[in-house]
Amino acid sequence: MAAALHNGHLNGASNGVPKSKRFSDIPATIDIPVQDQEDEAVEIDLEELAEDPTELCTLFEMERAARTYWMTVALAYAKRRRIDFAIEILLRGSNAMQANNPREKLSIVSCLCWLYLWKSREAPRVTPDGVLVSEAKTKEYYLQLATSSLNEASRINPAFPPLFLARGVLYLLKASLQAPSKAAGPAPNAVDPDKADQLRSAIKSFDDAIKVSQGKNMLAVMGRSRAQYSLGKYQDALAGYQDVLNRMPDMVDPDPRIGIGCCFWQLGYKDDAKVAWERALEIGPESKIPNILLGLYYLDASGHVPSNTPEFIRLYKKAMTEYTQKSFKLDKNLPLTCATFANYFLSTKKMANVDALAHKAIQYTDVNAIASDGWYLLARKEHYDGDMERANDYYRRADDARGGTERGYLPAKFGVAQLSVLKNDLGEAKLRLEKMLQQSTQQPIQQSKNYEAMVLLGTIYAEEVFANQDAAVKEDKGNEAKKAVQLLEGARMSWKDPKKNLAPDAAVLLNLARLYEAEFPDKALQCLQQVEQLELEQVPQSERPTSTTDEDQIRAALRKFLPPQLLNNIGCFHSQAGNHELASEMFEAALSACIQISKDDDEDGDALVTSISFNLGRSYESRNMSDKAAEIYERLLQRHDDYTDARARLAYIKLRKNPNKEGPDAVSKLFQENPNDMEVRSLYGWFLGRVSAQKRPAVITDDPEYRHHKKTLQNYDKHDRYALVAMGNMHLLSAREMRRESDSDKQKRSVAYGKAVEFFDKALQLDPKNAYAAQGAAIALVEDKKDYRNALQIFIKVRETIKDAHVYVNLGHIYAELRQFTKAIESYEIALSKEGKGNDASILSCLGRTWLNKGRADKSLDAYNTALDYAKKALAVAPDQLHFKFNVAFVQIQVATFIHGRGETERSAAQLQEAADGLETAIKALDEIAGANHPPYPKHDIEQRANMARNTQRKQLERALASQKEYEDKNKEKLAAALEHRQAELRRREDERRKVEEKEKERQEKIRKEREEIAARDREVAAKRAEEERARVEAELTTDSETGERVKRKRKTAPRGDGEPKERRPRKKKSTKGEVEDDEEEEEERRPRKKQRLTSKKESTKYKSAEIVVDSDDDDDELERAERALERNSTPLSEIDEGDDGADRMDVDNGGAGAGDDDGDEETVTRRQPAKRARRGRIVDESDEDDGGDGGEKGKDMSMVDADDDDDE
Repeated sequence: MAAALHNGHLNGASNGVPKSKRFSDIPATIDIPVQDQEDEAVEIDLEELAEDPTELCTLFEMERAARTYWMTVALAYAKRRRIDFAIEILLRGSNAMQANNPREKLSIVSCLCWLYLWKSREAPRVTPDGVLVSEAKTKEYYLQLATSSLNEASRINPAFPPLFLARGVLYLLKASLQAPSKAAGPAPNAVDPDKADQLRSAIKSFDDAIKVSQGKNMLAVMGRSRAQYSLGKYQDALAGYQDVLNRMPDMVDPDPRIGIGCCFWQLGYKDDAKVAWERALEIGPESKIPNILLGLYYLDASGHVPSNTPEFIRLYKKAMTEYTQKSFKLDKNLPLTCATFANYFLSTKKMANVDALAHKAIQYTDVNAIASDGWYLLARKEHYDGDMERANDYYRRADDARGGTERGYLPAKFGVAQLSVLKNDLGEAKLRLEKMLQQSTQQPIQQSKNYEAMVLLGTIYAEEVFANQDAAVKEDKGNEAKKAVQLLEGARMSWKDPKKNLAPDAAVLLNLARLYEAEFPDKALQCLQQVEQLELEQVPQSERPTSTTDEDQIRAALRKFLPPQLLNNIGCFHSQAGNHELASEMFEAALSACIQISKDDDEDGDALVTSISFNLGRSYESRNMSDKAAEIYERLLQRHDDYTDARARLAYIKLRKNPNKEGPDAVSKLFQENPNDMEVRSLYGWFLGRVSAQKRPAVITDDPEYRHHKKTLQNYDKHDRYALVAMGNMHLLSAREMRRESDSDKQKRSVAYGKAVEFFDKALQLDPKNAYAAQGAAIALVEDKKDYRNALQIFIKVRETIKDAHVYVNLGHIYAELRQFTKAIESYEIALSKEGKGNDASILSCLGRTWLNKGRADKSLDAYNTALDYAKKALAVAPDQLHFKFNVAFVQIQVATFIHGRGETERSAAQLQEAADGLETAIKALDEIAGANHPPYPKHDIEQRANMARNTQRKQLERALASQKEYEDKNKEKLAAALEHRQAELRRREDERRKVEEKEKERQEKIRKEREEIAARDREVAAKRAEEERARVEAELTTDSETGERVKRKRKTAPRGDGEPKERRPRKKKSTKGEVEDDEEEEEERRPRKKQRLTSKKESTKYKSAEIVVDSDDDDDELERAERALERNSTPLSEIDEGDDGADRMDVDNGGAGAGDDDGDEETVTRRQPAKRARRGRIVDESDEDDGGDGGEKGKDMSMVDADDDDDE
């Protein structure tokens, strides 16, 4: 794209900017010769043409003017963009030349064809409003005239060169008007078969034009590139445009730079496209096409930055005011500019301008995509105005203009789906949106490209789920919920893609939060917290506190600017998760936000304040801050004395604080005042259950709680789930207390359990996720059917919903029955860790029983002792409960029995004595329990157990204790010896282990020292080598006599005999193995080698040589003379430390000798003993002579080759 600079002028233009050559050959005036008068002529001013060319045409006809005059005047009118007059002149000229040679009118007809093509570009695409179709002069009308003219010209001379180019342009324009068809396939860039055929015909015509012009017709090259561009062959089109620019850098009309930029854009190089268009605008500042294209570039750039940033405003303003507006001023009918401006006016709601500009874009464009944009803008306008029918029609036209069905225009398809939603035709909307998102068999439509469709379809599914939640009759919407989550999560993932630059949508997150609310409250909370972050980012900077830098404090201070509904929902999720402190903070922030809203708006937020205040009171209750909660409820009742929920909570607090007088009175008063309120009835039923819990009537129908809940179901709400679960629990308790001695008793008991299950099942039908009903059904399964496996699965699911301690207690019971004592103990301990359950006697008693069973199963005395500890803890918590006292005695008896049953080697006298003491305590406790008024078990059984312990177990323990003491005394020395032996063995093993560790430590220390020594030696060797290298380099340097600088020493060898070749040494081979190879070579160099003395060679018939060294310079220093003396004495270079230095110097010397070959003097080659060097030298060892046979000739040949290589170096 870079233009050439010739002779100081850019692109061949004198002022540095190329100029258009269109109409450049039209003169300012023209002289029309008068017929029969050679010296007279009529001068016509082509700068100021007449408004009506009729007189000129008459003059030409009278004077029988030649075709050149007709064409010149017509083109002069065309230059002034008065195309109709130009066409009129050419038509009259063509008629005037009917009698002439047909070839005379060929140029006129050809020019007429081009003018028709020009008119086609500017004519409307469709028939304007108010114009008859038969009279409309559309693009198709002018293309037909152009076709007719072209055919006429072809009949005159089909080989006329301009016709090839005209035919190609005609095919291009026809292809642009070709309506899209479904046969093109679903690919977004697919070309219709008919259009592709016309484009290929255009390419053939352009190729013919190029061939006729011998490759010089650049317009044909550009036409071919334009056709390739339309076929989607952007690489080929780009190559063509660049070829035109390289060959004609001053071509500006048409400008290949515009085509280059469009190709770059389609290939994804948008910045390169901008550079090309900027260059085109620099050359033609008044060119409309580069202006609008640059405007579109900056509009596209603004779409990749957040809309609330200054960068977006800068880019958008630059696109619209600097480029698009200028393009519109240059040509108010340019379709692309009209469509761009219409979109801008649509965003500003100036619908009248949208309508006018969109119609212009549709009328004057010859690009289907721009026509589609125009119809889409009209559809959006009608959509906004509420005219659904017209909007639907325009959306359909916009879609059809880009291919429709599988291809089409996705925004138009989305608009039709939106209309379906507005019409409440959700089935049609879902069908259209799913079709947009589905993958086609030929070309997949990626979901990531249809973000809006994903959001809308996900929202529709979500709304269906929400509507079903509020419906009286529930349907299964699980599939819709999954689809909604999948689609909305897909949209959410799109925000993370930096290429899409999508801003998070709070509506998507809120819908996701509602979908996650029931099953995944943690995910719902995350969505709401993300919405909170989005809202915080929208708070103006001026509102941010400057007194602190702590992020948490800043966030807390800014929450008052957030929607209180959002904060309230976040607080509810925190409360549900058990984070009551965070919940209180959010509720307090929500109240502050309500105060901020009341300052900014006039709307009444009393209902919102009331709800949030109630939630805050509930959070205080959960934190055991009953006084603050009661204060909030009382304030609520001061404002709304009929707020039943607040009164109910206040009555509950009073009942907890004063369960004897004030609390029951408050609950009774609340029930009397609100007997129809279901929440109040539930609270009152719970209260009756607590009152009658101490003494239940023998007949369940006499229970006040039972009668209350039965009345609720019969007279108030037969679907009240609390009453149903309560009735099931009461039948469960009644069945549990029934006799079970006979078969009839067991049958009655099973029937009672069946009734309980019926109530639980009814509650589960109304609410499948009612965990309390599911838990009751599981308990019935266990107690009636002994179905522990199925009950366990139910309890595990209930555990995920209900976090109360009784769920874990029930799990512990199940695990204990399944003899999974470890899991049972774990469940009981979790229940014991729950708030308020740390000293629960029932849970402690269950732990004691489980540890006792575990001790029996594992035969573990420790488990027995743990069971005894838990039994004592339960008794300490409730010392008045006789059954806990019985449990302690029972465990003590079991411990005594277990220890008595163990062998003498598995027990000790101390353990037996402790068991005996426990047995005495148990006997005493059993006597006390048997003497109580209401023992937990039959008195006779307790007395019988006490007598057995007193008469039998006591004596057994006494005998076992005496036997154990005798055994221990008898085996005391053996036991001591065994203990000593064992301790000695342990000490021996410890000593061996310590010795092994010491040896290993010594070995590690030795290795460490060796490594340090090796590292030190390596450092010394490296330092020595560095010093040797420095000395070698220093020895090579000498002081230049002229400059005084330190330069490398030069050395010249004696001249050789005439024709004698230089001695050659092998080139230095670079090591590829780094420093390791260098070190190995230097070690090899220091090894002693077999040395041999080079003897003088026999003279060959071809070369002469001397056996003496003739110095070429008498000014050599002492070091050089010493080296030459050593060489004459045949001293091997490997015997001295500076052998490498000498080899390096000989490289320089040989180079100097090579330079002296040009003098033609006889030179003498110095014979010396070569040595193997690490980098540069060459070794001549015994194998060289052995291979040489007689040695003489071979030696000379090798010297010649070496010398040649030296010259190469």
